[in-house]
Amino acid sequence: MHSPYLFQRSPETEPGMSRPAGTVVMGAPARVLSATSLPRGFVLTLCSLTLAVSSVAGAALIGRIDGEDYVSPTAQFRIRAPVLPELGGVITDTDNVVTFQDNFGTHVSVACFPLDALQRWEFETRGRRDYLLFFLTDTVMPNFMARFPGSTIESARYLPELEGGALLGYTLLPGGSQFENLNRVMTGPAHDPVVAKRGSLLFIHNRHVYVISLELAERATQRSSYRQTVEQENDLLFTRLTALYGRLTFSDGRPRTP
Repeated sequence: MHSPYLFQRSPETEPGMSRPAGTVVMGAPARVLSATSLPRGFVLTLCSLTLAVSSVAGAALIGRIDGEDYVSPTAQFRIRAPVLPELGGVITDTDNVVTFQDNFGTHVSVACFPLDALQRWEFETRGRRDYLLFFLTDTVMPNFMARFPGSTIESARYLPELEGGALLGYTLLPGGSQFENLNRVMTGPAHDPVVAKRGSLLFIHNRHVYVISLELAERATQRSSYRQTVEQENDLLFTRLTALYGRLTFSDGRPRTP
């Protein structure tokens, strides 16, 4: 049967490899961009996807809350908040990314920023599918790898029916769980840190790149009792990411795709 994935990490691939597996499927050679070569907004936005949230209670948002919705600072999108303050939910944001977190298994980031001239050229040259894969491997992953050495892309698949074409990437981040301490009795660094798994949904809407990213918290919160297969993990992340996409409303009035 033909695999639905653009690429998968082969069983013999070591988690500490320096480049994500499978990038050879791209139409042009992948290149790792340094922080100095990336547009400043891209660096700030994607770094925030990798950092733990440490917010002060009552800290002011750059965006705003409108009823149950968070509205981005640029008003490009609004999203029904996936956390509740009554359950310890916290919302933090920057100009381009908002993060939702609670202590019950939610850690979600939504990044949105405009395509600048360089990124428009990359998009027009590569086409939608290869551009999104390029963005994952050459912009998102270097930030993950800088924060969590040994991070890799486990697999990625293209979803042609979503937003005219979206990319779903599954990444493994050694020591990258936001829920490492939830089921531990002792404090201090873990001797066997969780290899966190994150799903990221990338798409383009109204000349903006969106990255919706969330952690599969069960890997950390269930630890020794965790028994999900890779496919079951992927199905869970796919379901949760598309549900988050369904909470979005865009400023151009375009309806969400169920």
